[in-house]
Amino acid sequence: MDAFSKAVGRALYADDLRLPGMLYGKILRSPHPHARILSLDTRQAESLPGVRAVVTGRGLPVPYGILPVSQDETALAMEKVRYVGEPVAAVAADTEETAGRALQLIRAEYDPLPPVLSLEEAIRGKGEPVHAKGNLHKAVSLKFGDANPPEEPEYTREDAFFYEGNTHLPLEEHSALALWKKGRLVLYSSTQTPFHLRKILAKVFGLPEDAVRVIAPKVGGGFGGKLDPFAHDLCASKLARDAGRPVKITLTREEVFYCHRGRHPAWMNIRTSWKKTGELLEMRFRSCLDGGAYGSFGVVCTYYQGGLQPTTYRIPSYTVESARYFTNKPPCGPKRGHGTPQPRFALEAHLDKVAEELGLGPVELRLKNLAPPDSTTVNRLRVTSSGLRECVEKAAEASGFRDKFRKLPYGRGIGFALGSYLCGAAVPIYWNEDPHSRVRIRLDAKGGITVFSGATDIGQGSDTVVVWAVAEILGVPPEKIRLVAADTDRTPFDLGTYSSRVTYMAGNAAREAAENLLEKVYRRTGGRRMPFEKAARIAVEKEGALESWGSYKPPLKPANFKGSGVGPSPAYSFCACAAQVQCDPRTGRVRVERITFAHDIGRAIHRPSVEGQIEGAVHMALGEAFLEEQTFHPSGLHRGPGILDYKFLSSLEMPEVKLILIESKDPGGPFGAKEVGQGPLLPVIPAVANAIYDALGIRMDKTPFTPENILLALERKSCGRIPRVGPEGFPDIPFPEPTHIPASLPGETVPC
Repeated sequence: MDAFSKAVGRALYADDLRLPGMLYGKILRSPHPHARILSLDTRQAESLPGVRAVVTGRGLPVPYGILPVSQDETALAMEKVRYVGEPVAAVAADTEETAGRALQLIRAEYDPLPPVLSLEEAIRGKGEPVHAKGNLHKAVSLKFGDANPPEEPEYTREDAFFYEGNTHLPLEEHSALALWKKGRLVLYSSTQTPFHLRKILAKVFGLPEDAVRVIAPKVGGGFGGKLDPFAHDLCASKLARDAGRPVKITLTREEVFYCHRGRHPAWMNIRTSWKKTGELLEMRFRSCLDGGAYGSFGVVCTYYQGGLQPTTYRIPSYTVESARYFTNKPPCGPKRGHGTPQPRFALEAHLDKVAEELGLGPVELRLKNLAPPDSTTVNRLRVTSSGLRECVEKAAEASGFRDKFRKLPYGRGIGFALGSYLCGAAVPIYWNEDPHSRVRIRLDAKGGITVFSGATDIGQGSDTVVVWAVAEILGVPPEKIRLVAADTDRTPFDLGTYSSRVTYMAGNAAREAAENLLEKVYRRTGGRRMPFEKAARIAVEKEGALESWGSYKPPLKPANFKGSGVGPSPAYSFCACAAQVQCDPRTGRVRVERITFAHDIGRAIHRPSVEGQIEGAVHMALGEAFLEEQTFHPSGLHRGPGILDYKFLSSLEMPEVKLILIESKDPGGPFGAKEVGQGPLLPVIPAVANAIYDALGIRMDKTPFTPENILLALERKSCGRIPRVGPEGFPDIPFPEPTHIPASLPGETVPC
């Protein structure tokens, strides 16, 4: 729906907006990874001509966070800074140049503290604790299903893996424009969650929520990086109130790297027990996450480390132990896949090692252990429709996997892996019984159709899904439907764009609203059959404009144990990926020749968008596989806070991608549709790792698979050592005794 406006440059993003009398804001950031703030002298900055307002932490003292359990940030640091780049003061001035000069005039004195810059240091308690309560943020310890394996294991294997942290790198930098009107705050922000941002703004400024309006203009990419409330949103709002004029703050690319909320570095251990015929009996998955300085979505990511493995495989006895630690680095949070790509990489690479030792093919081992449709997993997730088996067979067939595996010449190989993801979280961030999505449709006196949806389009196509759903029911061309979206004053409530929820939830709400409108129209026309447009004209001529509403709320409740709210979804998507690679053993360079990808989409509402989402996920996954590293100097400085230095995949390096859409037509999805935004990223990275082993006989048990790591593994192989790159073991973390959750609890059901 927005293709033309974007193609010709008419689409307005937050930084494109201008208001009369608008000021420009800038944020002063900490040069230290860990330090006490001794003093902040802003007098020279305040006296600079053209400076209209200056604010420090004392002006924004209320703590906040995206999760109710992690209200641990303030917009500007109060007593301590905990990472290089943490905001400590902000100014608003007539020009950006003046604002920049004002920052240089602020005199900040710090007392540096020993920083904690790695997981090992955080676990050992080295350095000054990041927070007063210590470095451990969250520890999860759960045991599901059978207390012991259902049969005596005949084979057991244990492996360790490491997944490097990385960032979202959206094309658009974060931006916010704030103004106050008669005591009400209006904020334009490049956010994925306007209604959650409204809640945080109301809390920080002590306002009722109806005194805050948040509008998301066009958003130039998010991938999870624009879910949190950010300091620039709050600082722009505070400066605008103090100055009495609108204030805009647009971050530089370097600032985006420091406030990124990207993928957690994850150190993982997996142990499984099997029958020799290839049936999985037991799994223990252990993980520790480098969370950076603050909570963000960290608690959810910690639970997700073990959450979705059972949606693809039957696991009779399953233990999950996961911990998240604070370090003096920018906070990590949700990035496409939200805590699930790391464990999926570990699991799928581990399964290939198991298959080799049991003398089974990788595809055959997976087929033996697939979770069935219409079932409840060992950790109490309800799987409805599933095209997973068809995905496996179609991807294997289309890629020629069985004919090529272990048969290609040295240097060329093929690998296989599976994935699964939510169609929206069944539990909202702030638990309540309200619908997760609402849509309103207005049929005006001239027959015009306007759809109001709170869902935020961040480039993934949610506007198109909502409009097409309405057009399908009403039988009108999508071009005749106007859309108002992502405005907390004008549109109904919506949780926002995360967890691949929009197509399923906002799509269902749009469909229901259209069905309700259709019923009203035909009731006014006496039920006679005619084109909708004609019926609409008759209906509004009789009684004036019509309005209808639709909503969606997941029809299931989480099980009754702590942490059960993370993982449940009304449906799950499934996918299978085969990756074919060509490796140069002299240089360590790996070229992906072809990706064959089968995805259970439920049903494709808008096929070009579906294909684009899968191709985009493959592109992002390959970047994480080979190039992307969010790493830091010993001083806490980011090693590459810019597009020139942070290595990512270009369009020229994108391989051929063969897509196979499997339509399982989920009974609860709008027209049978399921998610496609995040799930396709998950299997690509382990499929590539498995292909590299097929090509060179080396195991890549850590990301990224750089030429240096490839050559290191080859050197170890030539010396007779274990031909792999990855952690040698797993740290000694004092996990609590696992809480045992049996397969079912007396009197409890998990309704579908």
